[in-house]
Amino acid sequence: MADPTPVIDDLRAESGELDRLVAELSPSSWALPTPAPGWTVAHQIAHLAWTDRSALLAVTDADAFRTLVEKALAAPGSFVDEGAEEGAELPPAELLAAWRGGRTALDRALRDAPAGARFPWYGPPMSAASMATARLMETWAHGLDIADALGVVRPPTDRLRHVARLGVRTRDFAFGVHGLTPPDEEFRVELTAPSGQVWAYGDERAAQRVTGPALDFCLLVTQRAHRDDLALTATGPDADRWLGIAQAFAGPPGTGRPPKGAGR
Repeated sequence: MADPTPVIDDLRAESGELDRLVAELSPSSWALPTPAPGWTVAHQIAHLAWTDRSALLAVTDADAFRTLVEKALAAPGSFVDEGAEEGAELPPAELLAAWRGGRTALDRALRDAPAGARFPWYGPPMSAASMATARLMETWAHGLDIADALGVVRPPTDRLRHVARLGVRTRDFAFGVHGLTPPDEEFRVELTAPSGQVWAYGDERAAQRVTGPALDFCLLVTQRAHRDDLALTATGPDADRWLGIAQAFAGPPGTGRPPKGAGR
């Protein structure tokens, strides 16, 4: 059984880095548009705060979380945007305090969770490590949108190993959510980390494979960049198809981002 502490520590570090980026923003900066249509910087932080609260309920109050799921099922196309909109209407200082308080409470709950416990979620149940991984993935991805709005470049770190692993593990989900039958065979995935290490997944003898920078793979599976703008190579038809539909987050197929040259 994997110790969840390392990924919980990395989630705390990722959140802290994003906090430092937004902590001193002016009210006008909180209102800047991000690459997500209709979402400002405030919407992005409000979404993280909302999802942290959902995760906290999943870990500490399963009955209350099931009520949230019922609301989501009643409005599957709008409940995420509604949660972000509600939080974005708060004054920035209040929104920031809410995000900080929620993620601190979730950090504590995940560390205190019984070994082997699994918690309900909008998809399959999650362990503490899986929950922390999902929160890190979202924090990183939405942090990229915020950095883009602010004209800031956030250097990648090896915390991306959690996002990369999640992207690999959700291969079959990505096929399924697009109505496709997942391939029977395993893929080999080899990614070059920001530190220069190579992160490898799958059988090294596999005929179908994906290679390239870990950052680019993480941008792909979080749908923060179009495949055409990334230095990823697929060998084999199924691996190639995967790079066109990869999705590490729960829910229906994402629309992704257009290639940088689109519309020029």
